[in-house]
Amino acid sequence: MDDADGLETTARHWAVASVALAIGMTVLDSAIANVALPVIARDFGARPADSIWIVNAYQLAIVISLLPLASLGEIIGFRRVYMAGLGLFTLASLACALSANLPVLTAARALQGFGAAGVMSVNGGLVRFIWPRRMLGRGIGVNAMVVSVASAMGPTLASGILALGPWPWLFAVNIPVGLAALALASRVLPPNPLSGRPFDAVSATLNALAFGLLITGVDVATRTAARLSGALQITAGVAFGALLVRREWPRRRPLVPFDLLRGRIFALSIATSIASFAAQTLAFVSLPFHFENTLHRSQVATGLLLTPWPVALAILAPTAGWLSDKISAALLCAVGLLMLAAGLMALVLAAPGASDLDIAWRMALCGVGFGLYQSPNNRMILGAAPLQRAGAAGGMLGTARLTGQTVGAVLTAVLFDLFAARGEMLALEVAAAFALAAGAISLMRLRRTPSE
Repeated sequence: MDDADGLETTARHWAVASVALAIGMTVLDSAIANVALPVIARDFGARPADSIWIVNAYQLAIVISLLPLASLGEIIGFRRVYMAGLGLFTLASLACALSANLPVLTAARALQGFGAAGVMSVNGGLVRFIWPRRMLGRGIGVNAMVVSVASAMGPTLASGILALGPWPWLFAVNIPVGLAALALASRVLPPNPLSGRPFDAVSATLNALAFGLLITGVDVATRTAARLSGALQITAGVAFGALLVRREWPRRRPLVPFDLLRGRIFALSIATSIASFAAQTLAFVSLPFHFENTLHRSQVATGLLLTPWPVALAILAPTAGWLSDKISAALLCAVGLLMLAAGLMALVLAAPGASDLDIAWRMALCGVGFGLYQSPNNRMILGAAPLQRAGAAGGMLGTARLTGQTVGAVLTAVLFDLFAARGEMLALEVAAAFALAAGAISLMRLRRTPSE
């Protein structure tokens, strides 16, 4: 294998299948757990507010460990981190299926999150070594398609499993899939050059404290009455974040990739990602309320009307990735984000008596726009980093996505709290504004400085 130019065709296909199997499983698991929350809460006699931690524990574990595990991948190898994460995810799935109460299930879900972070943190780095550079956009497009298909299938698959058996089956099905993915990964994933530096446990701890306290603090401050507690957690998170920046900023290969963020293209691509995922989350959280309250659709109809977006994204993502290998990725992103903004405003302007078809094409326009943006932007993030920093770039890609999603969720909660009945419409309008801002940032990448 030539590290600079990916794997040979047959080996590449097997490696792509291995990565798709694991990534698809972790995305599916997140989606199906959301659907199962009411059933699990009833089974354990728990309050709905307490059952939310089944989802939050998983997400929080991913957020605090993505960058440290990406750094670890550069030190001991992406394949080792990937397989360790996949193994932990599979064992944690068994623990979830056997959980006897809510605290045990929540702890098992946190372990699942750490396992999923092991897979996600080095996924971008593995893509750099699996695909030749001339086909990098195509490889990223395949990844985006897998994620979109898994997200779209999640609710339907969860409903089907729950129709046949109890909720533990939702987690038990991961076990044979995880074992198969482990067996395949051990044979086909490529090695990567090791950095030789030691793992920075202090920076990893500061990173976990900063991200963890910021996210839990924002959640407490926006969703509960304990706003002082939330504010204190946010303050502590900012303080730990400042210590992390002070420690990491001068380093040549820091755990938080400030060395990459000093590069104009990389920094603008990360900013584009944060703004676009904020727009997506604002839309995804508010649209069910918009469909049911403003457009007067049933829960079943709402579920169906949400589908055109991920389906259109899944169809377009590979083509967008292929195009980004041939023409300006920054321009593709800007066009896609403009289409996303247009689709969101079209949803805002939809009349209460609009037909299902009239709503569906607006959702599909959003999906086409996001699909045209996502793969090219991810290509620019991964392609802007040197090959030896592919792990850090991949970890930052995931962190930017989660940061944008958190911003979007918080803004939606604030808008719903402040503006009540108009909150859903305002959230969609703010989402469109974020999409336009992301498009404007993307266009800034077309201007080159003399050093680029």
